[in-house]
Amino acid sequence: MTSDTTTLDASAPRLEVDSLLDDPATRIVVCCGSGGVGKTTTAAALGVRAAERGRKVVVLTIDPARRLAQSMGISELDNVPRQVKGVEGTAGGELHAMMLDMKRTFDEIVEGHADAERARAILENPFYQSLSAGFAGTQEYMAMEKLGQLRANDEWDLIIVDTPPSRSALDFLDAPKRLGSFLDGKFIRVLMAPAKVGGRAGMKFLNVGMSMMTGTLSKLMGGQLLRDVQTFVAAMDTMFGGFRTRADATYRLLQAPGTAFLVVAAPERDALREAAYFVERLAAEQMPLAGLVLNRVHGSGAAQLSAERALAAAEALTDRMAEDTHADAPEDTEAEAGASPDTVAGPAPDRAENNLAADGIVDLDGGKAGSRTADGLSPAAAEPATSTPASAAQLAAGLLRLHAERMQVLARERRTRDRFTALHPEVPVTEVAALPGDVHDLAGLRAIGDRLALNPTDTDD
Repeated sequence: MTSDTTTLDASAPRLEVDSLLDDPATRIVVCCGSGGVGKTTTAAALGVRAAERGRKVVVLTIDPARRLAQSMGISELDNVPRQVKGVEGTAGGELHAMMLDMKRTFDEIVEGHADAERARAILENPFYQSLSAGFAGTQEYMAMEKLGQLRANDEWDLIIVDTPPSRSALDFLDAPKRLGSFLDGKFIRVLMAPAKVGGRAGMKFLNVGMSMMTGTLSKLMGGQLLRDVQTFVAAMDTMFGGFRTRADATYRLLQAPGTAFLVVAAPERDALREAAYFVERLAAEQMPLAGLVLNRVHGSGAAQLSAERALAAAEALTDRMAEDTHADAPEDTEAEAGASPDTVAGPAPDRAENNLAADGIVDLDGGKAGSRTADGLSPAAAEPATSTPASAAQLAAGLLRLHAERMQVLARERRTRDRFTALHPEVPVTEVAALPGDVHDLAGLRAIGDRLALNPTDTDD
């Protein structure tokens, strides 16, 4: 354990990360939370730790920044799990990683549930290409589809999911049902009607149906787009029910006892407010919450020195330096006043007689600091100046003020954390001390894993 850590209050339940990862009944861990709180790094660190403790793990990320691939030493992640080299495998574990390819996953669904001719017609349809590449909720839905595929294969001891970066944490839970409802709802049934009726009567029925639903949509959809949508719907007629069925099955999988949700948050007001909202939603949906990961928590090795005491000590040092300067000032002034002008500045003739030049002493024999020779400064000038008591006091005062700022940050983070634990005292929490830099490799992920599993009773040696 490093000294740069903090500990939770004794009243807050502790999230035992190693117990969660080691439990063979735990088959899925879902890392969720608002954006920018470290979900991807947390998921990767959990994967490394679980693999090195003997489990066969796959980490599924939806992070387009590809930070996971870089930290794991993989040139590129795609829709196929790739083994991570460099993971300690003495315990028999393995680590694989993959990044969701939203469109490719949608294509796989089409290819798996339609004959070759119909699949080709769907994949080449312009409306399908737009739907599969960027329709609202498609990314979250396809993440759940891929999770369902991985779990159905039963190849992995543990699947760790890094949820999509969403403006709202609720998108992850709502989007699969929204897309399933869209593909199996009234809108699709109206679009399917012309294909079943056929001819001009069918197009008339379509126009009437569209007018009944919304006049705005009729104005937005041009003739070519309308034909593309109609062709798409006709080709996927037999598949729409399957989307709703799979969405419901994946939703039940998320509610199963083998799934554990970890809400990741930073010790900041907005992030913890979002985390609290997500905790409440998971409880309402009866989804198993393992606990909260409070990420990037600051600490201090001198926590016994409060911000108030540090600031008071800094002020005292500053006052003492001011007093010393004031006491020395008259003596220096008097010495300068009693000296003759020649002593202070020296007339021009004396400067010439003593080999003085405008930029220093010419001869080295004078041995005065600041003298110059053909080779540069004399040894006397090159000697470093020794620090004075005033400079040491200034440094100490600056360090005390920096420490006070750090302690104020710690106090703010504790208050924010305590508000969360007061609202949700039943939620286990683990704190992850902030690292001095970003995580770029397996060593950094191991360091995060160590902090995730750190016991609050550990002390420094």
